[in-house]
Amino acid sequence: MNKPQLHPESLMMSYGYKPELSEGSLKCPIFQTSTFVFKTAEEGKAFFEVAYGLREKGETEELGLIYSRLNNPDLEILENRLTLWDKAEDCAVFESGMSAITTVLMEFLSPGDVLLYSQPVYGGTSHFIEQIITRFGIKVISFDAKDAEQDIIDRVEKSGFGNKVNMVYIETPANPTNQLIDMVMCKRLANRYSTEERQTLVAVDNTYMGPLWQHPLKHGVDLVLYSATKYIGGHSDVIAGACLGSKELMTRVKGMRTFLGNMAGPWTGWLLMRSLETLKARMNVQEKNAQNVAEFLINHPKVGEVFYLGNIKDENQQRIFDQQCEGTGAMVSFEIKADKTEKGAFKFLNSLKLMKLAVSLGSTESLAEHPASMTHAGVSPEDREKYGISPQLIRLSIGVEHQDDIIWDIEQALENV
Repeated sequence: MNKPQLHPESLMMSYGYKPELSEGSLKCPIFQTSTFVFKTAEEGKAFFEVAYGLREKGETEELGLIYSRLNNPDLEILENRLTLWDKAEDCAVFESGMSAITTVLMEFLSPGDVLLYSQPVYGGTSHFIEQIITRFGIKVISFDAKDAEQDIIDRVEKSGFGNKVNMVYIETPANPTNQLIDMVMCKRLANRYSTEERQTLVAVDNTYMGPLWQHPLKHGVDLVLYSATKYIGGHSDVIAGACLGSKELMTRVKGMRTFLGNMAGPWTGWLLMRSLETLKARMNVQEKNAQNVAEFLINHPKVGEVFYLGNIKDENQQRIFDQQCEGTGAMVSFEIKADKTEKGAFKFLNSLKLMKLAVSLGSTESLAEHPASMTHAGVSPEDREKYGISPQLIRLSIGVEHQDDIIWDIEQALENV
Protein backbone atom coordinates (compact mmCIF):
# COMPACT_ATOMS: atom_id res chain seq x y z
CA MET A 1 0.00 0.00 0.00
CA ASN A 2 1.32 3.44 -0.91
CA LYS A 3 1.94 5.79 2.00
CA PRO A 4 -0.58 8.65 1.93
CA GLN A 5 0.27 12.32 2.18
CA LEU A 6 -0.08 12.78 5.92
CA HIS A 7 -2.23 15.61 7.26
CA PRO A 8 -0.64 18.50 9.18
CA GLU A 9 -2.20 17.43 12.48
CA SER A 10 -0.42 14.07 12.13
CA LEU A 11 2.90 15.59 11.12
CA MET A 12 2.87 17.97 14.11
CA MET A 13 4.12 15.13 16.30
CA SER A 14 7.43 14.51 14.54
CA TYR A 15 7.98 16.52 11.36
CA GLY A 16 11.48 17.96 11.01
CA TYR A 17 12.88 16.22 14.08
CA LYS A 18 15.34 13.31 14.15
CA PRO A 19 15.39 11.57 17.56
CA GLU A 20 18.72 9.88 16.73
CA LEU A 21 20.40 13.30 16.80
CA SER A 22 19.18 13.92 20.35
CA GLU A 23 19.99 10.73 22.24
CA GLY A 24 16.74 9.13 21.03
CA SER A 25 14.56 11.65 22.89
CA LEU A 26 10.94 11.22 21.77
CA LYS A 27 10.34 14.97 21.96
CA CYS A 28 12.71 17.65 20.78
CA PRO A 29 14.83 18.84 23.74
CA ILE A 30 15.20 22.50 24.61
CA PHE A 31 18.49 23.64 23.11
CA GLN A 32 19.23 26.32 25.70
CA THR A 33 22.52 27.40 24.17
CA SER A 34 23.76 30.62 22.66
CA THR A 35 26.35 29.22 20.26
CA PHE A 36 27.24 26.04 18.37
CA VAL A 37 30.59 24.35 17.68
CA PHE A 38 31.91 23.94 14.12
CA LYS A 39 33.72 20.74 13.18
CA THR A 40 36.16 22.63 10.95
CA ALA A 41 36.91 26.21 9.88
CA GLU A 42 35.71 25.28 6.41
CA GLU A 43 32.36 24.20 7.84
CA GLY A 44 32.03 27.47 9.75
CA LYS A 45 32.74 29.42 6.58
CA ALA A 46 30.12 27.43 4.65
CA PHE A 47 27.49 27.98 7.33
CA PHE A 48 28.04 31.75 7.33
CA GLU A 49 27.89 31.94 3.53
CA VAL A 50 24.37 30.51 3.60
CA ALA A 51 23.29 32.46 6.69
CA TYR A 52 24.32 35.81 5.15
CA GLY A 53 22.88 35.03 1.73
CA LEU A 54 26.25 34.89 0.00
CA ARG A 55 25.18 31.68 -1.76
CA GLU A 56 22.24 29.28 -1.93
CA LYS A 57 22.18 26.16 0.22
CA GLY A 58 23.04 23.01 -1.72
CA GLU A 59 20.32 20.41 -2.39
CA THR A 60 21.76 17.89 0.09
CA GLU A 61 23.37 20.44 2.39
CA GLU A 62 22.06 20.76 5.94
CA LEU A 63 21.56 24.30 7.23
CA GLY A 64 24.33 24.56 9.80
CA LEU A 65 23.87 25.86 13.32
CA ILE A 66 25.88 28.96 14.20
CA TYR A 67 24.41 31.12 16.95
CA SER A 68 20.90 31.22 18.42
CA ARG A 69 20.29 34.73 17.09
CA LEU A 70 20.57 33.18 13.62
CA ASN A 71 19.21 29.69 14.12
CA ASN A 72 18.41 27.17 16.83
CA PRO A 73 17.09 23.59 16.54
CA ASP A 74 13.87 24.34 18.43
CA LEU A 75 13.19 27.35 16.22
CA GLU A 76 13.98 25.59 12.95
CA ILE A 77 11.83 22.55 13.70
CA LEU A 78 8.96 24.79 14.76
CA GLU A 79 9.25 26.85 11.58
CA ASN A 80 9.25 23.70 9.46
CA ARG A 81 6.06 22.51 11.13
CA LEU A 82 4.28 25.83 10.80
CA THR A 83 4.79 25.82 7.02
CA LEU A 84 2.59 22.72 6.74
CA TRP A 85 -0.70 24.43 7.68
CA ASP A 86 -0.34 27.26 5.16
CA LYS A 87 1.64 25.23 2.59
CA ALA A 88 4.32 27.91 2.74
CA GLU A 89 7.88 27.52 1.50
CA ASP A 90 9.42 29.02 4.63
CA CYS A 91 8.60 30.54 8.01
CA ALA A 92 10.19 32.89 10.52
CA VAL A 93 9.19 32.92 14.19
CA PHE A 94 9.53 36.02 16.39
CA GLU A 95 9.29 36.88 20.08
CA SER A 96 5.90 38.56 19.53
CA GLY A 97 3.24 39.13 16.91
CA MET A 98 4.12 42.82 16.82
CA SER A 99 7.78 42.03 16.16
CA ALA A 100 6.72 39.91 13.16
CA ILE A 101 4.55 42.74 11.82
CA THR A 102 7.06 45.52 12.41
CA THR A 103 9.94 43.51 10.93
CA VAL A 104 7.98 42.90 7.73
CA LEU A 105 6.98 46.55 7.40
CA MET A 106 10.53 47.73 8.05
CA GLU A 107 12.04 45.29 5.56
CA PHE A 108 9.74 46.01 2.63
CA LEU A 109 8.99 49.72 3.07
CA SER A 110 11.44 52.57 2.51
CA PRO A 111 11.18 56.35 2.77
CA GLY A 112 8.87 57.62 0.02
CA ASP A 113 6.91 54.36 -0.22
CA VAL A 114 3.17 54.13 0.36
CA LEU A 115 1.47 51.51 2.53
CA LEU A 116 -2.15 50.78 1.61
CA TYR A 117 -3.81 49.20 4.65
CA SER A 118 -7.21 48.07 5.88
CA GLN A 119 -9.07 49.42 8.91
CA PRO A 120 -9.75 48.48 11.62
CA VAL A 121 -6.64 46.58 12.60
CA TYR A 122 -5.27 45.55 15.98
CA GLY A 123 -4.55 48.64 18.07
CA GLY A 124 -0.80 48.00 18.27
CA THR A 125 -0.58 47.60 14.50
CA SER A 126 -2.62 50.76 13.98
CA HIS A 127 -0.26 52.72 16.23
CA PHE A 128 2.86 51.45 14.48
CA ILE A 129 1.46 52.23 11.03
CA GLU A 130 0.04 55.65 11.82
CA GLN A 131 2.43 56.96 14.46
CA ILE A 132 5.80 55.31 13.85
CA ILE A 133 6.55 54.38 10.23
CA THR A 134 5.19 57.75 9.13
CA ARG A 135 8.15 59.32 10.99
CA PHE A 136 10.44 57.75 8.40
CA GLY A 137 8.84 59.28 5.32
CA ILE A 138 6.46 56.40 4.61
CA LYS A 139 2.98 57.50 3.60
CA VAL A 140 -0.10 55.50 4.56
CA ILE A 141 -3.54 55.27 2.94
CA SER A 142 -6.37 53.37 4.62
CA PHE A 143 -9.51 51.67 3.40
CA ASP A 144 -12.16 49.47 4.99
CA ALA A 145 -14.52 46.62 4.18
CA LYS A 146 -17.21 49.00 2.92
CA ASP A 147 -14.93 50.41 0.22
CA ALA A 148 -15.35 48.96 -3.26
CA GLU A 149 -12.22 48.25 -5.31
CA GLN A 150 -12.78 51.36 -7.44
CA ASP A 151 -13.20 53.48 -4.30
CA ILE A 152 -9.76 52.40 -3.14
CA ILE A 153 -8.22 53.03 -6.56
CA ASP A 154 -9.76 56.50 -6.66
CA ARG A 155 -8.40 57.28 -3.19
CA VAL A 156 -4.89 56.20 -4.16
CA GLU A 157 -4.99 58.11 -7.43
CA LYS A 158 -6.28 61.22 -5.69
CA SER A 159 -3.31 61.07 -3.31
CA GLY A 160 -0.93 61.32 -6.27
CA PHE A 161 1.23 58.48 -4.95
CA GLY A 162 -0.09 55.57 -6.99
CA ASN A 163 3.38 54.82 -8.32
CA LYS A 164 4.72 54.49 -4.77
CA VAL A 165 2.41 51.80 -3.33
CA ASN A 166 4.81 49.11 -2.16
CA MET A 167 2.58 46.99 0.05
CA VAL A 168 -1.07 46.23 0.74
CA TYR A 169 -1.45 45.24 4.39
CA ILE A 170 -4.72 43.81 5.66
CA GLU A 171 -6.17 42.17 8.74
CA THR A 172 -9.06 39.87 7.92
CA PRO A 173 -11.31 39.21 9.71
CA ALA A 174 -10.87 42.61 11.32
CA ASN A 175 -10.31 42.91 15.05
CA PRO A 176 -12.81 43.31 16.73
CA THR A 177 -15.70 43.56 14.21
CA ASN A 178 -15.08 40.41 12.11
CA GLN A 179 -15.36 42.50 8.92
CA LEU A 180 -13.82 40.67 5.96
CA ILE A 181 -11.40 42.10 3.39
CA ASP A 182 -11.25 40.47 -0.05
CA MET A 183 -7.75 39.03 -0.44
CA VAL A 184 -8.16 38.41 -4.18
CA MET A 185 -9.13 42.06 -4.66
CA CYS A 186 -6.06 43.12 -2.68
CA LYS A 187 -3.87 41.03 -4.97
CA ARG A 188 -5.41 42.77 -7.97
CA LEU A 189 -4.61 46.11 -6.37
CA ALA A 190 -1.03 44.98 -5.73
CA ASN A 191 -0.64 43.89 -9.35
CA ARG A 192 -2.04 47.22 -10.49
CA TYR A 193 0.60 49.15 -8.56
CA SER A 194 3.54 46.84 -9.29
CA THR A 195 6.19 47.96 -11.76
CA GLU A 196 8.92 46.20 -13.71
CA GLU A 197 11.38 47.20 -11.00
CA ARG A 198 9.19 46.56 -7.97
CA GLN A 199 6.56 44.02 -6.97
CA THR A 200 3.87 45.39 -4.65
CA LEU A 201 3.32 42.79 -1.94
CA VAL A 202 0.19 41.72 -0.07
CA ALA A 203 0.60 40.89 3.63
CA VAL A 204 -2.24 39.47 5.72
CA ASP A 205 -2.57 39.29 9.50
CA ASN A 206 -4.31 35.91 9.82
CA THR A 207 -4.33 35.81 13.64
CA TYR A 208 -8.12 35.81 14.01
CA MET A 209 -8.49 32.65 11.90
CA GLY A 210 -5.33 30.90 13.00
CA PRO A 211 -3.66 28.52 10.56
CA LEU A 212 -6.77 26.32 10.38
CA TRP A 213 -9.74 28.40 9.20
CA GLN A 214 -8.11 30.53 6.49
CA HIS A 215 -5.10 30.05 4.20
CA PRO A 216 -4.17 33.35 2.55
CA LEU A 217 -1.34 32.02 0.38
CA LYS A 218 -3.95 30.05 -1.59
CA HIS A 219 -5.47 33.36 -2.68
CA GLY A 220 -2.31 34.98 -4.00
CA VAL A 221 -1.16 36.66 -0.79
CA ASP A 222 2.62 37.03 -0.45
CA LEU A 223 3.12 37.06 3.32
CA VAL A 224 1.02 35.62 6.16
CA LEU A 225 1.45 36.98 9.69
CA TYR A 226 0.36 35.60 13.05
CA SER A 227 0.43 36.52 16.64
CA ALA A 228 1.46 32.98 17.59
CA THR A 229 0.52 33.90 21.15
CA LYS A 230 -3.08 33.23 20.13
CA TYR A 231 -4.32 29.95 18.61
CA ILE A 232 -0.86 28.61 17.76
CA GLY A 233 0.32 28.96 21.38
CA GLY A 234 -3.16 28.50 22.72
CA HIS A 235 -2.42 28.35 26.46
CA SER A 236 -1.77 31.99 27.44
CA ASP A 237 1.77 31.15 28.52
CA VAL A 238 3.95 32.32 25.63
CA ILE A 239 4.35 35.47 23.54
CA ALA A 240 5.36 34.86 19.92
CA GLY A 241 4.77 35.81 16.30
CA ALA A 242 5.27 34.22 12.90
CA CYS A 243 5.58 35.17 9.24
CA LEU A 244 5.27 32.78 6.31
CA GLY A 245 5.80 33.07 2.56
CA SER A 246 8.11 32.19 -0.31
CA LYS A 247 11.77 31.31 0.19
CA GLU A 248 12.77 34.52 -1.58
CA LEU A 249 10.70 36.82 0.62
CA MET A 250 11.42 34.94 3.81
CA THR A 251 15.16 35.21 3.19
CA ARG A 252 14.71 38.98 3.41
CA VAL A 253 12.47 38.72 6.49
CA LYS A 254 14.95 36.46 8.26
CA GLY A 255 17.80 38.78 7.31
CA MET A 256 16.05 41.74 8.92
CA ARG A 257 15.17 39.57 11.93
CA THR A 258 18.84 38.69 12.39
CA PHE A 259 19.88 42.31 12.67
CA LEU A 260 16.91 43.45 14.73
CA GLY A 261 17.55 40.49 17.02
CA ASN A 262 13.87 39.71 17.64
CA MET A 263 13.82 36.00 16.87
CA ALA A 264 12.11 33.63 19.29
CA GLY A 265 14.23 31.81 21.84
CA PRO A 266 14.43 28.03 22.38
CA TRP A 267 11.89 28.02 25.22
CA THR A 268 9.37 29.78 23.01
CA GLY A 269 10.07 27.34 20.19
CA TRP A 270 9.63 24.36 22.48
CA LEU A 271 6.36 25.67 23.94
CA LEU A 272 4.90 26.31 20.50
CA MET A 273 5.89 22.85 19.28
CA ARG A 274 4.01 21.42 22.25
CA SER A 275 0.97 23.51 21.38
CA LEU A 276 0.94 22.57 17.70
CA GLU A 277 0.24 18.95 18.63
CA THR A 278 -3.23 19.90 19.89
CA LEU A 279 -3.92 22.88 17.60
CA LYS A 280 -6.63 21.30 15.47
CA ALA A 281 -8.33 19.57 18.41
CA ARG A 282 -8.46 22.84 20.36
CA MET A 283 -9.63 24.96 17.47
CA ASN A 284 -12.37 22.49 16.51
CA VAL A 285 -13.84 22.66 20.02
CA GLN A 286 -13.52 26.45 20.13
CA GLU A 287 -15.30 26.85 16.79
CA LYS A 288 -18.18 24.60 17.86
CA ASN A 289 -18.52 26.43 21.17
CA ALA A 290 -18.54 29.79 19.40
CA GLN A 291 -21.35 28.67 17.11
CA ASN A 292 -23.52 27.90 20.11
CA VAL A 293 -22.57 31.13 21.92
CA ALA A 294 -23.39 33.21 18.84
CA GLU A 295 -26.76 31.52 18.42
CA PHE A 296 -27.59 32.29 22.05
CA LEU A 297 -26.55 35.93 21.73
CA ILE A 298 -28.45 36.47 18.48
CA ASN A 299 -31.69 35.47 20.21
CA HIS A 300 -31.15 37.36 23.48
CA PRO A 301 -33.35 40.44 24.06
CA LYS A 302 -30.56 42.47 25.72
CA VAL A 303 -28.14 41.95 22.84
CA GLY A 304 -27.99 44.23 19.82
CA GLU A 305 -25.87 43.44 16.78
CA VAL A 306 -23.75 40.29 16.85
CA PHE A 307 -20.53 40.33 14.81
CA TYR A 308 -19.79 36.70 13.94
CA LEU A 309 -18.75 34.98 10.72
CA GLY A 310 -21.70 32.62 10.98
CA ASN A 311 -24.09 35.59 11.14
CA ILE A 312 -23.16 37.60 8.03
CA LYS A 313 -26.00 39.70 6.65
CA ASP A 314 -24.21 41.63 3.91
CA GLU A 315 -24.19 39.92 0.51
CA ASN A 316 -20.68 41.01 -0.42
CA GLN A 317 -19.30 39.98 2.97
CA GLN A 318 -20.91 36.55 2.51
CA ARG A 319 -19.29 36.27 -0.94
CA ILE A 320 -15.88 36.99 0.56
CA PHE A 321 -16.48 34.50 3.37
CA ASP A 322 -17.45 31.76 0.90
CA GLN A 323 -14.39 32.58 -1.21
CA GLN A 324 -11.65 32.63 1.39
CA CYS A 325 -12.76 31.30 4.78
CA GLU A 326 -12.76 27.63 5.78
CA GLY A 327 -14.49 28.04 9.13
CA THR A 328 -16.48 30.49 11.20
CA GLY A 329 -13.78 30.95 13.84
CA ALA A 330 -14.13 31.37 17.58
CA MET A 331 -14.34 35.16 17.92
CA VAL A 332 -17.73 36.71 18.69
CA SER A 333 -18.35 40.41 19.28
CA PHE A 334 -21.69 41.88 20.28
CA GLU A 335 -23.27 45.10 21.43
CA ILE A 336 -25.22 45.52 24.65
CA LYS A 337 -28.68 46.81 23.77
CA ALA A 338 -28.68 49.71 26.22
CA ASP A 339 -27.71 53.35 26.15
CA LYS A 340 -24.79 54.12 23.87
CA THR A 341 -22.23 54.28 26.66
CA GLU A 342 -19.83 51.81 28.21
CA LYS A 343 -21.96 51.43 31.36
CA GLY A 344 -23.91 48.36 30.23
CA ALA A 345 -20.81 46.72 28.75
CA PHE A 346 -18.86 47.26 31.97
CA LYS A 347 -21.72 45.85 34.04
CA PHE A 348 -21.70 42.73 31.88
CA LEU A 349 -17.93 42.31 32.08
CA ASN A 350 -17.84 42.84 35.84
CA SER A 351 -20.55 40.20 36.32
CA LEU A 352 -18.74 37.33 34.59
CA LYS A 353 -17.84 34.38 36.81
CA LEU A 354 -16.35 31.73 34.49
CA MET A 355 -15.01 33.80 31.63
CA LYS A 356 -11.97 35.94 32.36
CA LEU A 357 -11.89 39.69 31.82
CA ALA A 358 -8.68 39.95 29.84
CA VAL A 359 -7.30 40.87 26.44
CA SER A 360 -5.71 38.43 23.98
CA LEU A 361 -7.57 35.61 22.28
CA GLY A 362 -7.35 32.09 20.92
CA SER A 363 -6.37 30.28 24.12
CA THR A 364 -8.08 27.43 25.93
CA GLU A 365 -9.91 29.72 28.35
CA SER A 366 -12.78 31.98 27.27
CA LEU A 367 -11.98 35.69 27.51
CA ALA A 368 -14.03 38.88 27.35
CA GLU A 369 -12.85 42.46 26.86
CA HIS A 370 -14.01 45.97 25.97
CA PRO A 371 -12.23 46.98 22.73
CA ALA A 372 -13.03 50.70 22.85
CA SER A 373 -11.25 51.21 26.17
CA MET A 374 -8.74 48.35 26.03
CA THR A 375 -7.24 46.83 22.85
CA HIS A 376 -8.29 49.78 20.68
CA ALA A 377 -7.91 52.58 23.23
CA GLY A 378 -5.19 54.14 21.07
CA VAL A 379 -7.47 54.40 18.04
CA SER A 380 -8.96 57.86 17.62
CA PRO A 381 -12.59 58.32 18.75
CA GLU A 382 -13.52 59.27 15.19
CA ASP A 383 -12.07 56.04 13.77
CA ARG A 384 -13.61 53.94 16.52
CA GLU A 385 -17.01 55.35 15.62
CA LYS A 386 -16.37 54.95 11.90
CA TYR A 387 -15.36 51.30 12.17
CA GLY A 388 -18.04 50.19 14.61
CA ILE A 389 -15.93 49.97 17.77
CA SER A 390 -18.71 51.38 19.92
CA PRO A 391 -18.76 51.91 23.72
CA GLN A 392 -21.32 49.11 24.06
CA LEU A 393 -19.23 46.59 22.06
CA ILE A 394 -17.84 43.51 23.81
CA ARG A 395 -15.39 41.05 22.27
CA LEU A 396 -15.41 37.38 23.25
CA SER A 397 -12.74 34.80 22.57
CA ILE A 398 -14.39 31.43 23.05
CA GLY A 399 -12.36 28.67 24.69
CA VAL A 400 -12.66 24.92 25.20
CA GLU A 401 -14.84 24.87 28.33
CA HIS A 402 -18.18 23.09 28.13
CA GLN A 403 -20.50 25.14 25.95
CA ASP A 404 -23.34 25.01 28.49
CA ASP A 405 -21.10 26.57 31.16
CA ILE A 406 -19.97 29.37 28.84
CA ILE A 407 -23.55 30.19 27.87
CA TRP A 408 -24.67 30.06 31.52
CA ASP A 409 -22.00 32.61 32.42
CA ILE A 410 -22.99 34.95 29.59
CA GLU A 411 -26.66 34.62 30.47
CA GLN A 412 -26.22 35.41 34.15
CA ALA A 413 -23.99 38.39 33.32
CA LEU A 414 -26.61 39.75 30.91
CA GLU A 415 -29.24 39.49 33.66
CA ASN A 416 -27.27 42.13 35.60
CA VAL A 417 -27.32 44.64 32.73
